[in-house]
Amino acid sequence: MNKPQLALAKGEKTVMSEEVGMQEMVTLKTIAETLNTSNDLNLMLDTVVGKLLELTGLTAGWMFLINERGDYACVSDYNLPPALLRKDKEPMRTGTCWCVNRFRDGRLNHAVNIINCKRLEDAVEFQWGDTHDITHHATVPLRSGDKMLGLLNVAAPAKEHFSDSELALLQGVAYQIGSAMDRMRLYRAEQQRADLYAKLGEFSTALGLAVNECSNSDAFSVKVVQLLGQHYDWPFAAIIQQKNGMFVLQAVYADNKVRTLSSALVSSEAANHMNRVIHSHRATSLSAIEVAEILSLYEPDQTMNSIASGMVVSLPYHTPGETGVLVIGIGTGTAGPVQADLEMLEALAEHIAAAWESLKLAENRRELARLEERNRLARDLHDSVNQILFSLSLTAKGAESMLTASEQAHPAAEAMKDIRTLSQEALKEMRALIMQLRPAGLEAGLLHALQEYGTSQGLQVVMNRTGMRSLPRNIEEALWRIGQEALNNIRKHADVPSAEVSLKLSEHEVVFTVADHGIGGAQRPKTSSGNSLGLSIMKERAESLGGRLEIVSSSRKGTTVTAVIPLPFESV
Repeated sequence: MNKPQLALAKGEKTVMSEEVGMQEMVTLKTIAETLNTSNDLNLMLDTVVGKLLELTGLTAGWMFLINERGDYACVSDYNLPPALLRKDKEPMRTGTCWCVNRFRDGRLNHAVNIINCKRLEDAVEFQWGDTHDITHHATVPLRSGDKMLGLLNVAAPAKEHFSDSELALLQGVAYQIGSAMDRMRLYRAEQQRADLYAKLGEFSTALGLAVNECSNSDAFSVKVVQLLGQHYDWPFAAIIQQKNGMFVLQAVYADNKVRTLSSALVSSEAANHMNRVIHSHRATSLSAIEVAEILSLYEPDQTMNSIASGMVVSLPYHTPGETGVLVIGIGTGTAGPVQADLEMLEALAEHIAAAWESLKLAENRRELARLEERNRLARDLHDSVNQILFSLSLTAKGAESMLTASEQAHPAAEAMKDIRTLSQEALKEMRALIMQLRPAGLEAGLLHALQEYGTSQGLQVVMNRTGMRSLPRNIEEALWRIGQEALNNIRKHADVPSAEVSLKLSEHEVVFTVADHGIGGAQRPKTSSGNSLGLSIMKERAESLGGRLEIVSSSRKGTTVTAVIPLPFESV
């Protein structure tokens, strides 16, 4: 070849190289523009695969996304041969191939030629249909930085080799696709975070309005899981409370229904997991097996089978002895919890704890209102009825003295004596009622107050105390009322001048006992409506605190009233 011909060939090669370079730049520019046209991942992938094939002259392409566990899914395809479209693209959804195996093993870091495509070989071997003479494809890993996302495969009939420049172009496109996918993932995560916090605001508002409807912790737990079911699309939500050192499954939302299971104890393995969550103060993700372990006592027909993963977070109650855990189940077909879900769950737990504190404050306000009303009633009775009864007693005594002063007793003298006796009894009852309405002396302690009260009723009260710890105000007042009623019954019916009061305190409960050695319930009036009402009120007071009241009575051993009340955990 002479020099002019050599120069002409070099010039043609330069022109061709420049044309190829321009084509590559146009391809990359077009792909970049296509990637920025949509925030819908599937639509974007379908569009970009079609555009890539159009610009490169290839005819078929498909894309696999592969997660950390190695599970793959064909998320986009373009112009697949009929052999790979059979049975709703079953060859693309099942089985394995060389490129996927290489990706799982970490040996696929750059664009490569694939000599044998197992899916196409199977199509020929098992006669699945026409393969359009496609036997080879190029495989390009999709990545964003160091994060591997999946594979891009492209092919054309009778094309058995891809040049280095073609592979370099495909690798550049794959980097663009991977970066766009990561951008969309971040966009979806932020969008999901915004949606979750919008739902959190609606949930918090509804919970704040519903707090006043709740009278105790059981009702509060039911309301919480009910509102979670209304505002979120979680198929399962449960609240577990710690009572006396044991974790109890208190309320459950599942199958669009709310159930209360306040007597269902979780397993020891689940309790250990709950303690770790409580001590960490952080939300954690759960596998389906861990959710099933935690909620092993709750076995709905279909709910547990539909849960793929879950989340759990402690409820940061500020009330001593109150500990709770919120468990969320995430359904199959839904992505597992990400950091945004866990952060939102922690915020959700804070809102629930704030509502719980509002409930306790409302209870305290109601209790203070009741105390104020009792004090007002006690003052009114003391200033009015008590003074009238005292005046009546003095008047009857004076009239009786006048009627008995003469030598011959007046017929009305005996009646006046009865009036004086009855007025003194009524005055004594009124003073006891005022004392019950206004429990003066509790500031010095429950036993001291009961001893003072017994003395005022003419009883010698022997006190006995075992154990040292503080009593919550509501429990102390309930025991005060139970002790008052028991001492009143002893004064009226036991026919003895003394009583024994004991208080046994342990870590988990208080045992309060009032006993006498009188004639016993067998000889006491049983038709008195006041007596039966008093006993029922004592039982109601004990049961309202989760405890029980036992009354044992015999004509030989007297009567023993025992109240057993569980105590909340007391931190040291």
